[in-house]
Amino acid sequence: MSSNTIYQLKEDQLRSKIILFDLDGTLIDSTEAILESFSKAYTKFNVEVPADEKIKPLIGLPLETMFITLGVDKTQAMEYVTAYKEHYRTIHTEKTVLLPEVKKTLEIAHECARLGVVTTKTGKYSRELLEHFDLMKYFDVLIGSEDVENHKPHPEPIVKALHSLGYSYGTVTYMIGDTITDILAAQEADIASIGVLSGYGNPDELEEEADFVTKNAFDAVKIIGEL
Repeated sequence: MSSNTIYQLKEDQLRSKIILFDLDGTLIDSTEAILESFSKAYTKFNVEVPADEKIKPLIGLPLETMFITLGVDKTQAMEYVTAYKEHYRTIHTEKTVLLPEVKKTLEIAHECARLGVVTTKTGKYSRELLEHFDLMKYFDVLIGSEDVENHKPHPEPIVKALHSLGYSYGTVTYMIGDTITDILAAQEADIASIGVLSGYGNPDELEEEADFVTKNAFDAVKIIGEL
């Protein structure tokens, strides 16, 4: 057995936990890119743009669901999604920033756990953003909207990520996210959850449903490390 193989085995043993992260509001802040893209979509169809305060609480849901919730007819929702994406793909790296201490968070988490991203954002754009910030190297799996039929709060995205990470019963596993959809998906997948207050979620909902609630992902990883 080569020294590289032995090192890898030791590394895998040390990374015995699994930590799944949401993306928007948990690791990154793409509010500016999202709101601008919504504005472009509505403007394309000569429809008044909803107030930012109506859009922000919906971030984390699939785009089609967001548009329908905001009043777009179901038969037209995908046209709005297409218009949104046409603009978003031109600005998403430029107008997205990392939340505080994210790189340090992932460096620490990667030492003790296998990491994954579970997001309702398109996987293509999620990967581009993580590579742009040189963070993709920390993750073993990324599950985006096109990778599943059912999105959070359905457990399918989490279950798929766990399967890719070699999950077995008894593995210490956490989902870290900023919205109630992250927490409910974790519950349905029968794993623990940590709500973070760095994003778009309702703090009261997080307090009621999550196993822990912390300021941000950095504090969440510290909790996991202490357990």
